[in-house]
Amino acid sequence: MTVFILYNQCYLHKLIIKYIYWLNTVVFLFNPLPCCILALTITTHHSRKFFSGKMGLFKAAGVVYKPVEEIDLGPDSNEFYLKANVKAPRMAGFLVKIFAWFLESRIIGTLLLYILKRNNLIHKLVSNATLEEAPMFVPLHPFVDLNEQEVEQIDSDASPAERVQRAMDCLPLTLEKSVDDSNSSSFRRWTIADYSRAYSSGEITPRKVAEQFINAVHESSRAALPMSFFINYDAEDILKQATESTLRYERGDPISALDGVPIAIKDEIDCSPYPTTVLVLLGGTKWLHKVRPCTGDACCVMRLRSCGAIIVGKTNMHELGAGTSGINPHYGTTRNPYHPNKIAGGSSSGSAAVVSAGLCPAALGVDGGGSVRMPASLCGVIGFKPTFGRIPHTGVLPLNWTVGMVGILAGTLEDALIVYAAISGQLPSHEPTILPPKLLFPLLNSTNPISEIKFARYGEWFNDCSDEIRICCSNALHLLCEHYKWKTVEVTIPEIESMRLAHYLTIGSECTTSLSSALEKLDFAELGWDARVALRVYGAFNSKENRQMQIHKNIFAKADVIVAPTTGVTAYSIFDDALKTGELDYINGAALVRYQISGNFLGLPAVTVPIGYDKEGLPIGLQFIGKPWSEPTLMHIAFAMQARSPQEEAGRVISHHDCIASFSSSLIM
Repeated sequence: MTVFILYNQCYLHKLIIKYIYWLNTVVFLFNPLPCCILALTITTHHSRKFFSGKMGLFKAAGVVYKPVEEIDLGPDSNEFYLKANVKAPRMAGFLVKIFAWFLESRIIGTLLLYILKRNNLIHKLVSNATLEEAPMFVPLHPFVDLNEQEVEQIDSDASPAERVQRAMDCLPLTLEKSVDDSNSSSFRRWTIADYSRAYSSGEITPRKVAEQFINAVHESSRAALPMSFFINYDAEDILKQATESTLRYERGDPISALDGVPIAIKDEIDCSPYPTTVLVLLGGTKWLHKVRPCTGDACCVMRLRSCGAIIVGKTNMHELGAGTSGINPHYGTTRNPYHPNKIAGGSSSGSAAVVSAGLCPAALGVDGGGSVRMPASLCGVIGFKPTFGRIPHTGVLPLNWTVGMVGILAGTLEDALIVYAAISGQLPSHEPTILPPKLLFPLLNSTNPISEIKFARYGEWFNDCSDEIRICCSNALHLLCEHYKWKTVEVTIPEIESMRLAHYLTIGSECTTSLSSALEKLDFAELGWDARVALRVYGAFNSKENRQMQIHKNIFAKADVIVAPTTGVTAYSIFDDALKTGELDYINGAALVRYQISGNFLGLPAVTVPIGYDKEGLPIGLQFIGKPWSEPTLMHIAFAMQARSPQEEAGRVISHHDCIASFSSSLIM
């Protein structure tokens, strides 16, 4: 392999060439087949500019943004849609090690980071941009009564179990059916209501479910292609919880519909007993538990426990949430239940996969850059991210405190509502908030569907995906609007690429800031190679949010919800060279996050619903992004979309793993 970095007529050029000669020699010993992996060419004219200016480097010119009030958001706007033009080759294996070493070197690392940021337009669109609007550093939204249709207000003092019961009362009566009504020969995901009814009738017990669950997870880790659902699960603790739940049902005194229901928790969220019985491995790392001890449950986990849920373990994730694939070199790569050679998506990979596989009806994740919605879409399940500030963040690893949010992955929208009911409510007094917003639940059992919904659709952005996704999402949206007499409003959403880059800077700077004290003492050998690259790149960022909130407010004056595909591509292949080092694939990564950013950067609620499959049988999701605090409307829309989407394809999940099929059939039997 040969790396070409061509500069001329400068001392630094000679120093770089020495590095390159060394690199060429080392790489050649490992692979004598020459191929160009990185070409960054700067002419004499540009190199003179590059090495002059601030800090000895050329300061790239920044764009001057027009005031928000002058932007035309109509369909015929002359605002230009800038596609993500990611200039970074895929790297894995030895190559990603070389790249990490270069980035971590003091001189050449600084140079490479400057080039990467410049070539990917970060300097032009964000760092050196000029804009009139004041920055927004925390996306806290004042509560506005949206006069939503078909909702029920919940008492702010209601306990989690009481909220769960109110949510159950909002569900359609058609769900009241026996598990015997299902076809026992095929795979099907059990819902929370299925578990609750089966426990109450005595068809099965929480203890029996727990035993089958433990066996299934154990078998899934021994398969030829291990699924790697969990970083940690404690069989003894799971059985203890299940036994207590079984006794409550025998006494006729279950706490709530969640009593005895298995719920998985992303490794980023504090959860007992793992801090005390084993070495907890936080954030998908092998080292963070040494500098950030966990002493108990996160607030959201405590609320689930208070409803009787069985917390079954800490799910796998992309290390530090610093990637979109879910490939973790420490604890194995979480594989997609629809195809084990495909990624599950990240960073909440384990949570998405364990729900998709039917081992849990719901799981918690954390969504900092689509990290709930992305894997949910790739694994064919519901992914729900509430408004920033709606769910308590206490006890969640503070990797990105202004863009990250606890989210829910579930097999159905109904199950997402039930878990949302359990973990929402008043925030702890020390968490940043405004006046407490009202808590409203959607009346999904209403005989009067909500009316006159308008979807904002930005055509160029909507269509910036694979043909299969574009066609599937367009057909689903058309079907939805035709059935309910809803409308689509064509709009222009400007500066989407600028927002993606600004979000990348924000999440990067917050991640390195939150870990700064730990990183000073860290032996970097304990990090995965892809995470080492991410941290080095993140460390070169400064957070700077911009005026996108006002732009989106103007969009929401025209429509109720923004609609778009959830991802630009379906799940892509896992390559062997990435299993031990992780991988850098920013081109696929950019396609996966393309439609995610406003939910995090602006703190907006969003939900993804599975609507179909590509030619390989991989799931496709459609996403709805709402106004702040509009969770009930989003759930109504998602529920309507779910009802018009194919359901029978879930049978494809079992074709690769007998352990999953065995778990499903054992529950039905």
